[in-house]
Amino acid sequence: MEIQRFGLTLALLSMFSGFCFAQPSPMPNSGIEGLITIAPAHPGPVRPGVESSTPLANAAFVVTNQSGSVTEFTTDNQGRFKVSVAPGHYTVTKKNSQKGIGHYGPFDVDVVAGQTTRVEWQCDTGMR
Repeated sequence: MEIQRFGLTLALLSMFSGFCFAQPSPMPNSGIEGLITIAPAHPGPVRPGVESSTPLANAAFVVTNQSGSVTEFTTDNQGRFKVSVAPGHYTVTKKNSQKGIGHYGPFDVDVVAGQTTRVEWQCDTGMR
């Protein structure tokens, strides 16, 4: 009876310790969120009462670090985005950005463990 109880206890401990060690440690919630706009929104001089910038809607961006591409995101209809990344230094650029007129980054950002870094970036259409 004593041997059975010991065997059962040992089996339960073995299963429990295997379960505990198999679980990944939770990563702190950290990332980047913000708004990306583009300006000027129309050619010519700035007009009083008319916004000179507009949200950069539905645009794809790539997040990279010193090791390469980490993740991608697409802005929503209002130019907003939110992406989870581990703490570190990142560079964000527009995906498939063509050479020529306009600038869509790169934007540098530092992310701290357990925090969401909030940003507001403005891209340049190249219109004058």
